[in-house]
Amino acid sequence: MYADPSTDQDRPRRGESSCAWCGRPVDEGPSGRRRRYCRRSCRQRAYEQRQALRSRDLPEGTVVLSESESAELMDRMFQLRCACEDLHTAIAEGEDPAELTRMSDELVAAARRAERLR
Repeated sequence: MYADPSTDQDRPRRGESSCAWCGRPVDEGPSGRRRRYCRRSCRQRAYEQRQALRSRDLPEGTVVLSESESAELMDRMFQLRCACEDLHTAIAEGEDPAELTRMSDELVAAARRAERLR
């Protein structure tokens, strides 16, 4: 049900930020302005969305998701809640530390997946 966090290649590492469009890690350059997007295509998609929102008189910062993107986001949030509940139950039942560690790793992986908007 949950991916092994050690194999999750799309998660940001310490000191990295996430792409404002797709959520993948953004490599930080040695200096200068922080990058918001991991690729030029993500920057272009964000620009296109901003232009579409302006043409519809929607407020700046509005995020528009398709029905399938919304459903996928809700599924990831449900998985995150279930992982939290499972860990809570395991702690209450006195599960061994190795199992709690495994479950907390699953919880972190689920949270990383859930934070990706797209």
